[in-house]
Amino acid sequence: MSTSRFAAMPDAQGFFGPYGGQFIPPALKQAMDDIDRAYEEIRQREDFQRELAELLADYVGRPSPIFHAKRLSQQLGGAQIHLKREDLNHTGAHKINHCLGEALLARFMGKKKVIAETGAGQHGVALATACAMVGIPCEIHMGEVDVRKEHPNVTKMRILGCKLVTVTRGAATLKEAVDSAFEEYLNDPANYFYAIGSVVGPHPFPKMVRDFQAIIGREARSQFQAKHARLPDIVTACVGGGSNAIGMFTAFLDDDGVQLVGVEPSGEGLDKPGRHSATLTRGHPGQLHGMACYVLEDAQGVPAAVHSIASGLDYPGVGPQHSYLKDVGRVRYETASDQETLDAFMTLSRVEGIIPALESAHAVAWAMRIAPTLTADQHILINLSGRGDKDADYVAERLGL
Repeated sequence: MSTSRFAAMPDAQGFFGPYGGQFIPPALKQAMDDIDRAYEEIRQREDFQRELAELLADYVGRPSPIFHAKRLSQQLGGAQIHLKREDLNHTGAHKINHCLGEALLARFMGKKKVIAETGAGQHGVALATACAMVGIPCEIHMGEVDVRKEHPNVTKMRILGCKLVTVTRGAATLKEAVDSAFEEYLNDPANYFYAIGSVVGPHPFPKMVRDFQAIIGREARSQFQAKHARLPDIVTACVGGGSNAIGMFTAFLDDDGVQLVGVEPSGEGLDKPGRHSATLTRGHPGQLHGMACYVLEDAQGVPAAVHSIASGLDYPGVGPQHSYLKDVGRVRYETASDQETLDAFMTLSRVEGIIPALESAHAVAWAMRIAPTLTADQHILINLSGRGDKDADYVAERLGL
């Protein structure tokens, strides 16, 4: 794998191979191109880089540590399991990394309002936090199902001062929240900034969000080498839209000896259409929300109903770079079911005293499955992308705790 093969992506039109691009109305292309130009300008500025670095250190609390889950590793037998603790960030997940960048960019561009969608609410909380800090009004669209399921995050968003729009159409989950937020953005793209919550959507968002999230992998690679004088054998992360995974994987793409594994939700079963969200496992190349990517579609060729126990993963598309990395074979995409995820959530909580987000628990579940098949001198590094405060009541109710 040559460095340039991955580092040069996307191309000037926003494509990762055949995926990505801008499949948007002509009236919106100017707005997207303006964002791209502003981003490319601001990222070269020393004052922007200094302000972002200071905020990541003093506001977010970076670098996040790597924790060796010794008791879990011993209980499972086989490989050693390590956790990149993004759950310890301010607001409780990796989302704050790109939300700070997007809020600073919106301020630089003189935007009057920042709009976004959220599923599990972590992006919503992080963006409301960042907007409060820079002083820009914030509007978050969230599906009615997720509003009920993720009540703690809904409360936080309201405390932080954002306007919360509850979306009741269709399945009333993440896809509908994206649709609703995008429609509001189209009302005034000159004055509004749409802060997309993952490495999805039209160019430049898959590139921009990846760049802001790449700090995860840069830190992890350096930390692991410093502590173990080697790299991990396997690096894994959950995949919905794919921001936490691409943030972790980017630093390791040219390390041929490191296996990269993304874990999607198989929900209630891959054989049950509409009851999983395994886009890369069961989907096909298509278009969704302004990008070319793998898409789960129904018999009529429209985005299919999807399901995951984790609200942040129930999306029928996926980031275009993930689609490309699947096709070229650099990343392997596996799945974990709702039940496996619940088991992993409870096991990590009770064995290591760490309550993971249900999204992150998908990667933990896969690691728990594979670790016993490996040897004690092999190492699995999991991106623990968020903490489970938001999920605790839901899990307790579901399990009768």
